[in-house]
Amino acid sequence: MTDCKYITSDMLNHPIKLRVDQGPLDFTSARSLADRKAKELSSDPMLTAWFDRKSGKFSPDAICCDRTKPSWLVYAESLGADISVDVNDLDYVFVYKDASK
Repeated sequence: MTDCKYITSDMLNHPIKLRVDQGPLDFTSARSLADRKAKELSSDPMLTAWFDRKSGKFSPDAICCDRTKPSWLVYAESLGADISVDVNDLDYVFVYKDASK
């Protein structure tokens, strides 16, 4: 991700912000929380991309094609992703598409 932009909150369309202060949060727990929040907004949310700041990992691990946003976010948006969940101020970001539409 060295050639790509890092995520900032203004890059997300209407992000849902979750704050968890009960000790250390790992990827699996953050994803579980984000999945539950996405299910409140869609009967069929499909995870299209994610970012884990602590590990520096993201998915999909795509080549940069846009200099204004990270490639994983561009990919999700190109699939029609319309739900983004920001956990602990961009420590984790999960982007979903409402597959019921």
